[in-house]
Amino acid sequence: MHKSGVAVVTGTTHGIGRVTSRELAKAGYTVVMLCRDPEAALREREGIQAEIPGAAVQVVRCDLASLASVREAAREVSGQYERIALLVNNAGMVSTRHRMSADGFELTFATNHLGPFLLTQLLLERLADRSRIVTVASRAHYPGVLNLEEVADPRARYRARAAYSRSKLANVLHTFALARRLAGSGITANCLHPGVVATNLLPRWLQIVKPLVSHTIDVERGARTTLFLCLSKEVEGVSGRYFDENQTVQPASAAANDVALQEALWEASERWVAG
Repeated sequence: MHKSGVAVVTGTTHGIGRVTSRELAKAGYTVVMLCRDPEAALREREGIQAEIPGAAVQVVRCDLASLASVREAAREVSGQYERIALLVNNAGMVSTRHRMSADGFELTFATNHLGPFLLTQLLLERLADRSRIVTVASRAHYPGVLNLEEVADPRARYRARAAYSRSKLANVLHTFALARRLAGSGITANCLHPGVVATNLLPRWLQIVKPLVSHTIDVERGARTTLFLCLSKEVEGVSGRYFDENQTVQPASAAANDVALQEALWEASERWVAG
């Protein structure tokens, strides 16, 4: 384990997750890359190690849409590392059509919220004093509406943009509820809007959500706020905040600040991940 500690990062094979992993390795962290596609992650690891001699990078398979896969990944990580300094819930997606996860939840919500919720719960005992939990949410949470009854209803009306906004609202609700529970522990939890990362070929899901967010930025800039929340002394002890792509605290939506909704989501999520 390198001197800076262990950083667990989800969604590291492309975009800001790739940059986040590289920069945390450069900062001296042992980076544990949780990815659905281990072969792609191994290629990224090779690239990081070629660029940063001596970088410690591990690949662990984790499909956030599968609660069983999340549990297995958490067991593997917990079995190898006694202490985790950083947990970065970076991975995200949106399904273009209504699909259910293997566990019976709407797929976008399952991947973007339930998987990270369970992963965070399972790794909490490995987080030490002054550890940081950073969740990549989105400005798309502002129009989000959370109807808990629709999450497990295969007949619910589906709109991809609305589903993405709902999942990102859940990210912010979860962060605020988590920060409240961690108060006084020394562990912080914050979330952020990274901006929309421009690539030569925008994936179809990004075409769907782009109208919900701001202008596109490059991948290096897209990782800035994540890295700021991971590494900066400026935010040491700061918790329960939502930051924008300029590393500035912003007010989250009224729904995200609804404590009753935060608690309702938390209770439902605990019930859902318990099976």
